[in-house]
Amino acid sequence: MDLLLSGGHFYEGARWHDGHFWVSDLYAGHVLKITPGGHAQVAVELDDQPSGLGWLPDGTLLVVGMKSRSVWKCPAGEPPRLHADITALTGGFTNDMIVDRHGRAYVSNLGFDLFTGAPPATTTLVRVDPDGQSTIVADGLQFPNGLVISPDGNSLIVAETFGGRLSAFTIEDDGSLSGQRCWAQIGREPSWETPHSLLDTDFAPDGCAIDEEGCVWVADALNGRVARVAEGGEIRQQIKAPDGFGLYSCALGGPDGRTLILCTAPDFDDVKRKATREARLYSTKI
Repeated sequence: MDLLLSGGHFYEGARWHDGHFWVSDLYAGHVLKITPGGHAQVAVELDDQPSGLGWLPDGTLLVVGMKSRSVWKCPAGEPPRLHADITALTGGFTNDMIVDRHGRAYVSNLGFDLFTGAPPATTTLVRVDPDGQSTIVADGLQFPNGLVISPDGNSLIVAETFGGRLSAFTIEDDGSLSGQRCWAQIGREPSWETPHSLLDTDFAPDGCAIDEEGCVWVADALNGRVARVAEGGEIRQQIKAPDGFGLYSCALGGPDGRTLILCTAPDFDDVKRKATREARLYSTKI
C-alpha cells in the first residue's frame, strides 16, 4: 500500500465524493478534502469533534459533531450551521453517518461513554430528514458504528462493533427501517457484562465501505485490518495495516473506483491521539 497522507491526530469517517477523498480529523476539529495524489486542504473547521460525513442532493456537506450530538450543514465557503440536534435521541456521542439519495441522513451513536469506563448500553440509530426533523429508526444496537447503503439503495447495513456483526435493514419509501437481520456475523459476540468484556471478540467492525458487488469492506478496530465481507459472513480478502498501527475506517473510490483508503493510527486512545500527530492514511488498489 502507499502512504497517502500523514500528520493527523485520528482520521475517521472516510468517504469518496466529487473526485476527492474526505476524512474527519477528530481531534484537530476539521474535515479534510484530499486529491487522489495526496494533496489535502481543510474543507471545514468545526468547533466540535467531527466524524461522519455525507452530502445532501444539492451537494451540501453534512458533518456529524460527536460531542454536541448534532449534524452540521456546511455549505462551501460558509460557516457551519446546525442541521439537527439529536441529543435527546441518542445514548452517547454521535459517530458515523450515511446519507441516502433523498438526503436522509442515518446517524449512529456510541450509546455510552466507552472512554471513561461507563457501563455498556445498547443504543439507537437516528434518521435526520432534509429539513432537520429527526426520528429514531432502530434501537437495541450494540455500539453501532460504520454505515453503508447497498448499491440498489434498498438496504442499510450497520457495523455493530461490540456485536461482532454487520446488521441490515430494509429502507422503506418513507425512510423508516424494517426487517432487521444479521447480514454477517464476523466476530465473536462479547458478553457486555463490563467495559473490558466488550474487547472479548476476534473482530470489531468499525468504519466501512461497499463495492459494486455488494460486498462490504469493513475495518476491524481491534486487529489492525480491513476485510472484504460477503453477505453471510464469508471473508473474501483481508489487508493488514502496517505493523504497530490499528485500522479504523476505509473508503472506496478513486477515478476508477478501485482505490481503497485506510485510516490508521497507533491506537484509539483519545488522550494519546489528542497529544500527537501519528495518524496516517494509506491507499491501495483492489
